[in-house]
Amino acid sequence: MSDILITGGAGYIGSVLVPELLRLGHSVTVLDSFMYKQSSLIECCPNDRFTVVNGDAREEETLKKVIYGKDFIFPLAALVGFPLCDKDRTAAVSTNQRAIETLLRLREDGQKIIFPCTNSGYGLGAGQEYCTEESPIEPISLYGKTKMAAEKAVLEAGNSLTFRFATLFGASPRMRTDLLVNDFVYRAVFDRAVVVFEGGFMRNYLHVRDAARAFIFAMEHFDAMKGTMYNCGLSDTNISKLELCERIKKHIPSFVYLESPIGEDPDKRNYLVSNEKIEKAGFRTRYTLDDGIRELIKVYTIIKNSAYGNV
Repeated sequence: MSDILITGGAGYIGSVLVPELLRLGHSVTVLDSFMYKQSSLIECCPNDRFTVVNGDAREEETLKKVIYGKDFIFPLAALVGFPLCDKDRTAAVSTNQRAIETLLRLREDGQKIIFPCTNSGYGLGAGQEYCTEESPIEPISLYGKTKMAAEKAVLEAGNSLTFRFATLFGASPRMRTDLLVNDFVYRAVFDRAVVVFEGGFMRNYLHVRDAARAFIFAMEHFDAMKGTMYNCGLSDTNISKLELCERIKKHIPSFVYLESPIGEDPDKRNYLVSNEKIEKAGFRTRYTLDDGIRELIKVYTIIKNSAYGNV
């Protein structure tokens, strides 16, 4: 069993991943600032293999205390998404990029890093049919730029691998309603309608539980996978925003959506993504978009609160 440090471990992915790692017998230390006042890891507290530190992943002295003796490091701490990064651009750079550089400088020999990046780096897709890991990196947001810079640093430092995650969706104890699928289902449940800007823009998607499973898979196959990056998403779900609405309407027939003839989506990403590389490594997703929509409808029976967003 491994001893794992997860910065930002009380976030959307970490709140799914940490309990599963503990269930598998690993020891987990979480460093998190709990900036959203979330209580998503309370269920882990009775476990003697769980350690939690309330602190900032950008602080060198704090990192020195928690990094010692760890086998794996998962740097999940980040300001996620272009709206949050644009809201506080200085914090975006210091958290998403500089904190990773500090961690790389402090890590001990032999410590392995699995870093969550984003396929936002593909920007407008460069006109290619499918973006592979070899496609040009042309991020159009500060979020994408800081994450891609951090990915480059992680891979150059060695003994590491990275995931370029698709747009995540699904239920997590640290819920987020601002992600595209989660947001559209929220609107379908409560407003019964949504106006879509630039509805033909394509995205790839991934359930948050599959994102957590990817970390565990990478731990188990680290030596074979290390040294490179992997797109990670649902290969059968490269779909447009309007097609996403169609899928939601199958579950909520009263849902009405229309594409605005004017106006723009500030998030200009538009691309198809190939996940062939990680599939060749042996990883398979388990949860479909429809699985996520069904569970989100249940989630929104329980919650209705803007506090579950990032901005």
